[in-house]
Amino acid sequence: MRTFLLLTLCLTGLIARSQPQPSGWSNKSRLLPDKLRLLPVGLTLWHTNNPCVPVLEGDTYYWKHATMVRAEVSDLELVEAGSFIWYDSTGWHPNMQYNPDEFAATFGCPKGKLQSGQTYTYPKNWRYGKQAYGGDALWYVIAKDRSGKLYKGYGLIETEGKPNAN
Repeated sequence: MRTFLLLTLCLTGLIARSQPQPSGWSNKSRLLPDKLRLLPVGLTLWHTNNPCVPVLEGDTYYWKHATMVRAEVSDLELVEAGSFIWYDSTGWHPNMQYNPDEFAATFGCPKGKLQSGQTYTYPKNWRYGKQAYGGDALWYVIAKDRSGKLYKGYGLIETEGKPNAN
């Protein structure tokens, strides 16, 4: 009996580990991942160069672009920022996630406090790798106002797979 119980527990663990991990995008009939749905838009987020084509430097490809964000509704305090990536037919996958301190350092936004109308920039938000392949990233920012109401901002960056894509 003890051996049977141990074998059952091991098999249950193997099956659980082989199950797909949650993607954060449970409703594939909707464009946005779960954490962004139903939040009002209160920030503008965009990327330049977009679309972005790879540049080969040595043996590494770089997709050189900057990401900018601006609070539109009022002064806001960062809750979370990050990205989801889309590189195959399975759709969005969680990628980067920044807490307020990481966001402050990366975007030049002291203490993660976004002043209304001020643009904050991540100047070298570059993707890089040994192979050139296309894929898109959905960058997002979630921030709150003084009363605690949450707002989102999001922007898509198209990263192309060919150096001369037009």
